[in-house]
This record gives sequence, structure tokens and C-alpha cells, in this order.
Amino acid sequence: MNSRTKKITTIGMMCAMAMVMNLLLHFPIIPAVSFLNYDPKDIVIVIASFIYGPFSAFVMSAICAVLDVMLRGGTIIDILMNMIATCMFSCVAGAIYKKEHTKKGALIGLGTGVILTTISMLLWNYIITPIYFGISREAVAAMLIPGILPFNLIKYGINAGASLFLYKPVIGALRSSHLVMTEEKPHEKSNEMVVLGAFIVISLVMLILGYQGII
Repeated sequence: MNSRTKKITTIGMMCAMAMVMNLLLHFPIIPAVSFLNYDPKDIVIVIASFIYGPFSAFVMSAICAVLDVMLRGGTIIDILMNMIATCMFSCVAGAIYKKEHTKKGALIGLGTGVILTTISMLLWNYIITPIYFGISREAVAAMLIPGILPFNLIKYGINAGASLFLYKPVIGALRSSHLVMTEEKPHEKSNEMVVLGAFIVISLVMLILGYQGII
């Protein structure tokens, strides 16, 4: 199996992994915007972006967005919003990491992805949600700060933390399967990055439980 075939195979496998995770974990985070659901597929897509670069993340985003609508139902607007959010997060993170192939680059990439995706989703929800749900733009504007802003910060914060936590097991499995060649290995992340990822995820999960009134 040549390197191109391995890359296509790996991307296909990771798309399948992302969709399985998406089907298993899909729930609202903020009661004020219960129509917005958390999904974890961006974890796998951003890991692929670290391995193969931002264009691979773009391709995976498109594939997963279409599959999501096919499996759950939806419209072209759902595909568009899904792609915009996932690409903004994973492609930005992957592009920065590709330029600075270090732990610092990974952290900057993920942090920048979270911030830019959150800002982008404020804008796009303000534009699209009134059309999609048939509600006034004023009603959507009232949701932005108390609902849509924390939703996206929490969602993409969790996905950024989980990406740090799961990177080593995922890349290790791909290497063991000989799907990632030596020259394609991204920069090794230390155990401190795994601990940081776990801390971010746990902290934000506790915040979700607070929003839900569970704790």
C-alpha cells in the first residue's frame, strides 16, 4: 500500500470514527439554546489536521457534514453551518500547527481555533438562525451572549482539550497499523499535554453540569 493509498484509507477510517462518536454523543449544553447540540466529531478531524494538514480537515468536514444530514435529516443550511464551524476550528488549528510544529504551536492553534469559531458562530447564527427557525433577528440577538457564546466556548473548549488527551492513543494506533509513516509523524506531545487536555475537559464538563442544574 503506497503512501497516498494509506492517507486516503486513514482519512476514511477517521471520518467513520468521527461519525460514530457523533452518533453516540449528541446532547444540548446550554438550556437557553437547547436547539444547539454538542458533538465530538471535531476531535477526530482536528487530529487528522495535525497529521495531514488543514486541507484534509476541510475534506473530512465536508464528508461528515453531508453524512450527518443523511443520518439525522436536515437541509443544506445544516451542512453549511456544520462545515463552517468544523473548518474554522480544525483548519485554523491545523494550519497554525503546520507552521509551528511544536507543543506551543498545537496549543496556539487549538486556542485560536476555539476563539475564531466562537466569534464566527455568533455572526453566522445571527444571520442564519432567523431564516432557519423563522424567528425574529431581535430574538436571536438576545440569545447570543447568554446562550450561543458560552455554548461554542464550551463545545470547542472540550473538543480542544479532548484532542490533546486523545492524540497520543490515536496516533499510536495509526502507527501500529502502519497507516502513518515515519516521515508523516507529527511532533510528539508530552504527558503534560495529556494532563492539560484532561483538565480542560473535566473543568468544562463540570461547567455543563452547572448549567444543567445537576451540580
